[in-house]
Amino acid sequence: MSIELLSPPQLSDELRNGTSPELTRRRIGIGLSLGGAFVAAAVAAYQTGLSKRLPDILPGKVWDAEKVDASDYAYSNLQQPDGPMMLVNYGLTAMAIAAGGKDRAEQNPALPVVAAAKAAGDFALCSAMAVKEWQENKKLCSWCQVATVISATTLAVSLPEAIKALRGPSSRPAH
Repeated sequence: MSIELLSPPQLSDELRNGTSPELTRRRIGIGLSLGGAFVAAAVAAYQTGLSKRLPDILPGKVWDAEKVDASDYAYSNLQQPDGPMMLVNYGLTAMAIAAGGKDRAEQNPALPVVAAAKAAGDFALCSAMAVKEWQENKKLCSWCQVATVISATTLAVSLPEAIKALRGPSSRPAH
């Protein structure tokens, strides 16, 4: 199996102007990742004092973003709050989804597999963090749970292309 590298002009044209179900799903995944980065930026702004308030974005008594995002667990990794790490994480997810041209499942099958694996890791991490939020605070951060939904949806839109890549060329229809 050979890996096909596209020229920058070809890659630019394919990503910006190409049309296919895979590209549509990738664009949705990139948009979701940018939404996750927005959520992370809001949390990071609160956690670092840039913003003094972090109002919950969902109704209900189960939510308390300020309590959760100021809790010990939110500052327990790498001597920093988790919001900035979440921001970088969603940037990496967008990067994984954006990598490669319109036919990357055939040309570079590892790329969609890596993108789906990254999305699966994001969803697993968000789910584990939700459990920890609840265990330590008996509340959830609404912003963080929106990120969980974003991660689950990103995984869902990433899977078809990854499955196509894993099945290999013998399962693809001839053009």
